[in-house]
Amino acid sequence: MSSDPKISIVGLHKSFGSNQVLQGVDLDIAAGKSLVVIGGSGTGKSVLLKCILGLMAPDQGSIRIDGEETTRLSQKDRARVAGKFGMLFQGSALFDSLSIWENVAFRLIHADHIPRDKAKEMALQAMARVNLAERNADLSPAELSGGMQKRVGLARAIVTRPQILFFDEPTTGLDPITADVINRLIREQVTDLGATAISITHDMESARHIADEIAMIFQGKIIWRGPAKDIDNSGNPYVEQFVTASADGPIDVMGG
Repeated sequence: MSSDPKISIVGLHKSFGSNQVLQGVDLDIAAGKSLVVIGGSGTGKSVLLKCILGLMAPDQGSIRIDGEETTRLSQKDRARVAGKFGMLFQGSALFDSLSIWENVAFRLIHADHIPRDKAKEMALQAMARVNLAERNADLSPAELSGGMQKRVGLARAIVTRPQILFFDEPTTGLDPITADVINRLIREQVTDLGATAISITHDMESARHIADEIAMIFQGKIIWRGPAKDIDNSGNPYVEQFVTASADGPIDVMGG
């Protein structure tokens, strides 16, 4: 049973009108492994993530988590499966009206109905794991730098010690040094939790840091997958063009 993938995706399709975004994605992720999906804007990365999270229903295909088909779950069962998840959103997505600790504890208080004093204790523990001092707990998000806000988002993602972590463009908008700090924290937390992680990014430095494996999505399909260490020697011209950020290659960067 332990050899079964934590997440298994087969033949996933999703269209919006005549725009076919996912065109038969096949992907599986082993328990405890970190997979990063790379690809340009509009290639289907975000739609894929939303389908796995259950925020969007695919038109066709299968998504199994721990062997359970999740594409047709009831609302109650969807909430049960979502209890396995932690999510770091692009831009952190913090609530401006809440303090830092309340942001971290939001799910604990509002979904899990944990008493505020216990939720705050758990939030402070999660903050410590991402090197956020307790003195920041009662500040508002606006009082923190972008990098510190990202740490708050990461603390919120890990506060329940989830089985599966999702990272949506985790280093967008950060300077290179701050991005490196966030990448290291992500890697540490995935390892510490023994979590399965799936990330989407166009930042190759981030991908190299946090991935065990990298997969590239192009025109709605996975066109290459391999160990992170092989990304610079993929032998795939589409991957090579993306990794080297070259205007020359099979990906039409001018045609729109």
